[in-house]
Amino acid sequence: MRLVIIGAGFAGMYAALSAARLRDIRGASPQELEIALVAPEPTLVVRPRLYEPNPETLTAPLLELFNAIDVVYVQGSAETVDATSRTIGIATAEGERKSLSYDRLVVASGSRLFRPDIPGLAEHSFSVDSLDDAVALDKHLHGLAGRPPTNGRNTVVVVGGGFTGIEAATELPARLSGILGNDARARVIIVDRNKVVAPDMGPESRPVIEDALRKLGVETRLGVGVTSLDKSGITLSSGEHIGTETVIWAAGIRAAPLTEQIPAERDNSGRLLVDRDLRVPGVQGVFATGDAARAACDDEGHYALMSCQHATRMGAFAGNNAAAELLGVPAKPYHQKAYVTCLDLGQAGALFTRGWERKVEMVGNAAKKTKREINTLWIYPPKAERAAALASADPERVTDL
Repeated sequence: MRLVIIGAGFAGMYAALSAARLRDIRGASPQELEIALVAPEPTLVVRPRLYEPNPETLTAPLLELFNAIDVVYVQGSAETVDATSRTIGIATAEGERKSLSYDRLVVASGSRLFRPDIPGLAEHSFSVDSLDDAVALDKHLHGLAGRPPTNGRNTVVVVGGGFTGIEAATELPARLSGILGNDARARVIIVDRNKVVAPDMGPESRPVIEDALRKLGVETRLGVGVTSLDKSGITLSSGEHIGTETVIWAAGIRAAPLTEQIPAERDNSGRLLVDRDLRVPGVQGVFATGDAARAACDDEGHYALMSCQHATRMGAFAGNNAAAELLGVPAKPYHQKAYVTCLDLGQAGALFTRGWERKVEMVGNAAKKTKREINTLWIYPPKAERAAALASADPERVTDL
């Protein structure tokens, strides 16, 4: 029997850990139940941190961990899924094509930044969506110091006033000062179609965020969209043109295109609709998890968000349940009632909230300390020690805040 997991992000990693844990508990050998994980590299990109400086350091190796828990790593990119023949098509870095059969499949292919068809967007914008994107932005920012000190050089526009956009924008004043010098008079501007920043964070959180933006000197242009980008800057739907050499696009994400290979229903974000066990209804042997799945967290109408916090726990349930079907044991319905947010606000501290209503629990330095713990400890893989690694993947305990 073979269980295949697509993706080495937070959901894929925990799917592998949890499936291996259940296999170990049931006394099955790696020969009886092979667990294979397919990804371009055996590396976890710590994506929630890519707004920070030095993004090339924000990865964690996974090969030793996989070896410790007897998970087979298959290098390559999953490009096709044939649910009828139960095979996936894989493209290697060398351009070769190969197929891999499965008895159960966990789709943990993650998400991608949504880039609409706006003139100049592809050519004249950066992002912090992937490791390569973040490294390119960091290189560009450092290169600004060697350019003429125009207003465009010292101005950065962040498009998107949600979680990612705010974290990127509030980190930028310190980054730009370090690169350009304290006398450079750098400007950071957030642009968003909504009439408020962080619309999903709720009314209790918003004053804290707005105060942080004021302290950091971050400007906003709200209730406007983007009509075009060019070498000279960005033009807004209001008609305003902002001269800038740096536009960071942070305006929404979509499930990776691989979900389109599954003959099943998807939501507007491209996520596969799944049942409480994270199975894809109507497609035998296929589970979806993390940013690839739209899953109910509880019986009160809350659905998992495209976040590391949800992906880790969803991954653990998906891996467990896919293995459970093959091992003939009951599945564990996914549930995730606890939900917190910790929003980095750069040198203004951070904001920690609890619950879907985003009740503020900590702000400033206290929240910043928690954010650092999350970013440097909590979201990293367990050590490559078999017993401890498997124990960390109990679905009922993963991300149990």
